[in-house]
Amino acid sequence: MTAPSLGASGSTAPGSAAPAPSIEFEAVAFAYPDGTRALEDVSLRIEPGELVAIVGQNGSGKSTLARHLNGLLRPTSGRVLLGGADIRLQHVASLAGRVGLAFQNPDRQLFAGRVSAEVAFGPHNMGLRGALLDERVRSALAAVGLNAEAASNPYDLGYSRRKLLSLASVLAMRTPILVLDEPTTGQDARGVARVRAVVASAAAEGRTVIAISHDMRFTAECFRRVVVMRAGRVALDGAPEAVFAEAAWPDLRATDLEPPLAAVAGTRLGLGSTPTTSSFVAALRLGSTPTPAARVAALGRRQGAK
Repeated sequence: MTAPSLGASGSTAPGSAAPAPSIEFEAVAFAYPDGTRALEDVSLRIEPGELVAIVGQNGSGKSTLARHLNGLLRPTSGRVLLGGADIRLQHVASLAGRVGLAFQNPDRQLFAGRVSAEVAFGPHNMGLRGALLDERVRSALAAVGLNAEAASNPYDLGYSRRKLLSLASVLAMRTPILVLDEPTTGQDARGVARVRAVVASAAAEGRTVIAISHDMRFTAECFRRVVVMRAGRVALDGAPEAVFAEAAWPDLRATDLEPPLAAVAGTRLGLGSTPTTSSFVAALRLGSTPTPAARVAALGRRQGAK
């Protein structure tokens, strides 16, 4: 299944060594050593600067797909191209300077005895020293709200803050591609807001952001493209407005996913699958109208009168 190209121009992420490259999966299949086939004939192209969420039930191949991006896994068949170059021929260390991956489980990523040392590890290995390295650490910790914990041991932090620390360690490298595996899991409202701000900031800098997520609200509100995985294959691929539209709900539910509550309510109110808060409020203020179409027409008249 070939993913449509949604269009985005190349760009250079500030602080990165190279422009954000395109990503292409060409008929990728992958089987683990025990014989489990995790990916089957996956073909996707992600343009520089795209915001892409990959969703699906557990075991659908999401995280396996993500780990092909930085060379932690290599295709059993097919190719993964980064800027047109086959990553099979590149070392993980060289890919780390272009693809930053924040793991779903932070305890598989963290190892240093001090928060600041954890965040400094990546950019230090990229050659940064002195004031520039210190600034990278400070800005990354500030982005996730952990600047007061710089001298702490990472394992003195709770799980949700360790996840934010693993995100900071990737942010400090300022890679042109940022991959986040379940970034909102275990986060309270403040933590989710910080993750959302990180995605928005990276997008503003022209970086490519790919998130693996079960959080449909986060997906719908923060990403411009949604790829739905089912049994190692691409089941749906498109803008949130299309993927969360009522016509796609059976396909979503076939992957054990429910459309976001906002999509369901927005559809029932005639506001579409990705309604804004302001459109909800305006619709509710209108009170009961005979049909969704009438509600939309009335809402349009009210907005046009402003």
